[in-house]
Amino acid sequence: MRFMDVHTEMKGITKDQLRKEHEKDIKAQASEKGVKFIKAWADPKTGRVFCLSEGPNREAVQRVHSKAGHPANEIYEVSVEVE
Repeated sequence: MRFMDVHTEMKGITKDQLRKEHEKDIKAQASEKGVKFIKAWADPKTGRVFCLSEGPNREAVQRVHSKAGHPANEIYEVSVEVE
């Protein structure tokens, strides 16, 4: 399953900071079977960060974020996709 999560407390985040936080998720993902973080986006003005991941469930994705030091405020399963 794919998930999009939202972090709301990262106002002013830079590209380098976003990269470092995403790398923390990638390092922590090994602790949860089937979790893989794919990509992250940020809106520094609002402080919102969005992460796309794959995993068995929301709880596994949240555990990885928590281990990385930044639990998500919201996590949505995104089961419909177009390009």
